[in-house]
Amino acid sequence: MAKIFSLIVVFLVLKLSFLFCHLSDPKCFWRIKDTENYLGDKDVDCFFSIYTKEGYMKNAYFSENIDKQVTPKAIHLISSAYFAFEEINRNIQILPNISLLVKVECNLIAESVWSLNKKEIIPNYYCTNQRRYLIVLTGPIWITSYKLGPILYFSKTPELYCGYFHLRLSDQEQFPHLYQMTPKDTSLPIAMVSLAVHFRWIWVGVIITDDDHGIQFLSELRVGMERNTICLAFVNIITYDEMLYIKMAHKYYHQIIMSSAQVVIVYGDKESLLQLNFMLWNFKNIQRLWVAVSQLDMITMIGDFMLNSKHGTIIFSHQQSEVSGFKQFLQTVHTSNFSNDISFAKLWWTYFKCSLPPPNCTKLKNCPNKTLFKWLFVPPLGMSMSETCYNLYNSVYAVAHSLHEMLLQQVDTCSENDGMALEFNSWKMFSLLKTIQFVNPGGDLVNMNQDRKLNADYDIFYIMNFRKKEGLKMKIGKFSSHFPNGQELLVSDEIIEWATDIKQTVASICSVPCRPGLRKFFQEEKAVCCFDCYPCPENEISNMTDMDQCVKCPEDEYANSDQTNCIKKIVIFLDYEEPLGIALAGLAVFFTSLTAMVLCVFLKYRDTPIVKSNNETLSYVLLISLIFCFICSLLYIGYPSIVSCILQQTIFAIVFTVAASTVLAKTITVVLAFKITVPGKRLRWLLLSGAPNYIIPICTLIQMILCGFWLGTSPPFVDADLHMVHGHIIILCNKGSVIAFYCVLGYMGCLALASFIVAFLARNLPDTFNEAKLLTFSMLVFCSVWITFLPVYHSTKGKTMVAVEVFCILSSSAGILICIFLPKCYIILLRAQTHSLHEFRKIHVKPSNTN
Repeated sequence: MAKIFSLIVVFLVLKLSFLFCHLSDPKCFWRIKDTENYLGDKDVDCFFSIYTKEGYMKNAYFSENIDKQVTPKAIHLISSAYFAFEEINRNIQILPNISLLVKVECNLIAESVWSLNKKEIIPNYYCTNQRRYLIVLTGPIWITSYKLGPILYFSKTPELYCGYFHLRLSDQEQFPHLYQMTPKDTSLPIAMVSLAVHFRWIWVGVIITDDDHGIQFLSELRVGMERNTICLAFVNIITYDEMLYIKMAHKYYHQIIMSSAQVVIVYGDKESLLQLNFMLWNFKNIQRLWVAVSQLDMITMIGDFMLNSKHGTIIFSHQQSEVSGFKQFLQTVHTSNFSNDISFAKLWWTYFKCSLPPPNCTKLKNCPNKTLFKWLFVPPLGMSMSETCYNLYNSVYAVAHSLHEMLLQQVDTCSENDGMALEFNSWKMFSLLKTIQFVNPGGDLVNMNQDRKLNADYDIFYIMNFRKKEGLKMKIGKFSSHFPNGQELLVSDEIIEWATDIKQTVASICSVPCRPGLRKFFQEEKAVCCFDCYPCPENEISNMTDMDQCVKCPEDEYANSDQTNCIKKIVIFLDYEEPLGIALAGLAVFFTSLTAMVLCVFLKYRDTPIVKSNNETLSYVLLISLIFCFICSLLYIGYPSIVSCILQQTIFAIVFTVAASTVLAKTITVVLAFKITVPGKRLRWLLLSGAPNYIIPICTLIQMILCGFWLGTSPPFVDADLHMVHGHIIILCNKGSVIAFYCVLGYMGCLALASFIVAFLARNLPDTFNEAKLLTFSMLVFCSVWITFLPVYHSTKGKTMVAVEVFCILSSSAGILICIFLPKCYIILLRAQTHSLHEFRKIHVKPSNTN
């Protein structure tokens, strides 16, 4: 057992190392259609009855019951068996001085084989000198073994079935005497799904036969597809019942012709109505990329490939090594005794080891015929075996090794029969055969223990119709379940790109992939592979194809117009370096300077009647407050900070309150000044006591209380508005408490409105030194500006909103300055003599003298 375990370990290491190698030496098969043979390359079931004789004896090739119309495929099968017997009989290391001989019986019709065997297969009875067979090798048609199984069992003849694995034959209770050489296709569904994932086929059709074998394959395939998000477009389950098939034929055709799936997986018994189905579809020119197993790679009786398509066919075949010497053996076989022209150049495939294309052939379809045929028809280096031939070859060696083991262990005795024949206990040999393992001449480990059989590895071939009568079959990859998950499939993209445009031309999808910027929208009662594409919601992106959900951009980023990338938002604020900021700052400086100049003029000409008559002190207070009004507008420009946000609101509120209350005090002073000149009025004490001057501190104190409440509850703060303007982050001062802000603004508005009303009522008083009209106009401008400010302020966004606020501060302050002080400066500087006290008296005296 230790030796056996060591052998298994060594084999696995060697096998894995071979699989890791790149497919730098592709295997190409030149397949030729045989239109002259009406049988095509139809499988013919054969019985290989093995017996032994002492000494070296040579099998008589093609000398027994072989039908004259047997196909080249059957000749290939028989040749594989004879080749194995020849190797064993010449090998003194396996069965020294013992030869394995075989009786071959092949026929196109299984019932004929029955008639040939029934004469010799009689339970528990043998005639004198009748040959007893040690074991029977059968294949490739499973139904023959299924029907003849009970008879072989009763005759105590074990059977090795060399055809494709079938579930019905694996029932040990019904077939205890039968052993299937082909491993079960446990990893085939995974292999096919891996290939679909590699080529991104997500919408695939399936065609199976209506039996346990097909249903189990479909079940395992579904599991693999669901795990890899591959959807079944349709499932054709081909019935065995001919009458039912006729009724269902239209449904089968309708399913495939109406489906958008360009890739179809085919699995089932080729001897069923599956073959007829594809022959009909070829006639209707249904073009799909077929993915199937090697038994479906055949030429039909109409001389065409069964799976015929312009897209080609992909075949999964059990992995096997090349058997050296097979070509030389075939060259020694003579076929002159057969009426059918059996030419080994027309065997169902001829094997070449071919290098990659000539230098002037970048694409197979673009190669000139002369160059291509010169490249293809090189002297063949060998000839391959099919899966069935290889299984048959291994079966002969399994029998030889089990007999060899029996001889070594001396578990049975051999007796001479007329000095020429040897007899062994078939059942003991069969029991031993099912437990042995050996390395065949091709270098493959053959493990006959069903419980320890490794999962099958697969070679992947691509078949294309090269010319009318020829097809080219190339090895494009392999699948090994021994590799880690996700690495089992190895595909040569170099060969695929050279030989075919399969990646570009065959896109088996239900829906067009959603490009970046779109997301999938799945519909109810439809497969997940069928979907619609919808744009991502606002500020969300999809940067890959076929995304189920869009990804929301971070708060400081925004989606581009295609919604494929997130872009950093631009930080904006009213800056000194931009034209708008420069313009507003320039206006603020200009009006600040102008106000300072007016103040200087008033100070210089403080003794003039125009200055003294309009409450000189209030004029100075108003001018100074206006200077601060213009200066406070500069706090709104530049990158906001917590200090600047608090200062801009509080200073704005206080200085404008001072200005508005000063205007109100001046207006009341004017009214009182004219009212006390009327005889009998007792308001003189109000004017003389300076009562109007108390309006300023009282009104300012009220505003300061409001500001203190504002700062104490919810003060202004620096805020970043990420959503106001698309693609921008607006840095601005948040007002904090909006109610407090509008209370402060409303309080200033009330002062301005009160000043306007009082000044308006005093507008008709004598106007030589009366500034009531000037105050009226200034308050009209002030109120108009701030009334207009409210809707404009709320309709703008970002730095424009800040610019509107700055503009209102500047324009309202400038309105007061221009309306009140510009006319006075004009009088002071340009018409000083006209408005002197002497001229004032002359104007008022002349009318009295006239009277």
